[in-house]
Amino acid sequence: MIKVSVMDNDQAILEELKKIREILTPRVSPLPQKGFIPEFRDFLSKYKVMGLAVAFILGIYLGALVQSLVNDLIMPIVQFATPGVLWQNIVVGPFLVGRFAGSLLTFIIIAFVIFGLVKITGRLKIE
Repeated sequence: MIKVSVMDNDQAILEELKKIREILTPRVSPLPQKGFIPEFRDFLSKYKVMGLAVAFILGIYLGALVQSLVNDLIMPIVQFATPGVLWQNIVVGPFLVGRFAGSLLTFIIIAFVIFGLVKITGRLKIE
């Protein structure tokens, strides 16, 4: 029978604990050095800058399209209903009600189109 002293047993336990601690301690790897171009590409992809730019440009032209729809197609019908008065010049006191009505109609149509796009993309599970 081999007798192991308490001191050797404690030393073995300490060695095992050190190995366990070494295994469980997370390794911190240094951040890779990047140049300007790779960082810029990461920025573009992380923040989806190109998609944002496309959406912004399309939004501008959607607004122009809807404003043309209101001014050139819908408001002439309003002008037909009020003969002899230009809809832009409809005034109630100091308020330019005609211009406001055109802008309000433009806003409602744009809001409706955006609402429709959000509903469609939600159904298609597009984020």
